[in-house]
Amino acid sequence: MTDTFRLVRTNRAFGALAAARIVSLTGDALSLVALMLLVADRAGDALAVALLLLVGDFAPALLGPLTGALSDRFDLRRVMVAADVVQGGLILVIALTLPPLPVLLVLVALRAVAGQVFLPASRAAMPALVADRDLPAANALLGFGANAGEVLGPLLAAGLVGFIGVPGVLVVDAASFGLSALLLLAVPSLRPAPAEGGLLGSAREGVRFMWSDKALRAIALGFCAVVACNGVDDVALVFLAHDTFGAGDSAVALLLAAVGIGLLAGYAVLGAAGKRVPMVVLLVAGFAVSSAGNLLTGLAWAVAAAFTVQAVRGLGIAAMDVATNTLVPRLVPAPMLGRVFGNLYGAIGVAAALSYVGGSVLLDLTSAPVTLVVAGGLGLLATVATGVALRGRT
Repeated sequence: MTDTFRLVRTNRAFGALAAARIVSLTGDALSLVALMLLVADRAGDALAVALLLLVGDFAPALLGPLTGALSDRFDLRRVMVAADVVQGGLILVIALTLPPLPVLLVLVALRAVAGQVFLPASRAAMPALVADRDLPAANALLGFGANAGEVLGPLLAAGLVGFIGVPGVLVVDAASFGLSALLLLAVPSLRPAPAEGGLLGSAREGVRFMWSDKALRAIALGFCAVVACNGVDDVALVFLAHDTFGAGDSAVALLLAAVGIGLLAGYAVLGAAGKRVPMVVLLVAGFAVSSAGNLLTGLAWAVAAAFTVQAVRGLGIAAMDVATNTLVPRLVPAPMLGRVFGNLYGAIGVAAALSYVGGSVLLDLTSAPVTLVVAGGLGLLATVATGVALRGRT
């Protein structure tokens, strides 16, 4: 990851943005464990935990067009700092009051909306901070840090909750947002061009722009289709380990960790060599490897085989992420970038939710191997369609 380390050393503003993102995402992963423990203790059933995840992921995704429009109307640094302050404040309120479940879900939903505001703003800032040739390495660093945080967060939660309790863990997360906001002060002011019309009109304009551009439409539809097909894998892997392989919870943990290991390896490789690969090729290859990984996992004969395939699948997901976040700034004018990223990540969140629902139904009707084979097969069809739509692009 020589290029990545050079970027951090020589580009203070990008280094601050990357550090802020990694700190806040690690805090998010930390607090998710605490919130799940809190909800499980309060409600005592799986439905309440599912509602927590739903309001934290699916509901804010529906606001993608609006949250992205904010980034194209206001200074990006101010948007990110404000989003961090709001998230930290809401988490602190939860920590200090430990509210009843309905109020808790509302506060979590509001925090997630603020996070949905931060995401497109941080992505829209990248082309202004990093030269185009360095975008693959920069995006690889953000992906590596985000996934490392998602691994580290639960481990920190496991170690801290016994000493400082759930409220203490939530206070640590609130502090992580405060630190992130301070780090972002090193990012220069990034003012967009003056916007015309209201927020709703701006959001509609972003949706129209995204749909009218052939290449952008193909990337968004392809990414969402692959996620909609393959997002059920986390649920399916639990049943694959227990029902198909007759293994215990340790095997489940191993299989779920495999993709994360592959992701970290993939981001490390792309940080060093990403600029040498055409981004459209990397995108389609990532779609293919991600989908084929689930298909082959469904055909696996043992935990070790499934683990290996899922680890390779993580390489594909890293390729999808880096390619998409590098291609979009190359295709989209700066005044529209926040809206496009807001629409894209909002649509991906909806696709993931649909995958959980549809995949779970298929899982109940068939089995884990069948579900994974069908998911991977449909994902490969979506990959072929995306490759045809992007034919001739580099």
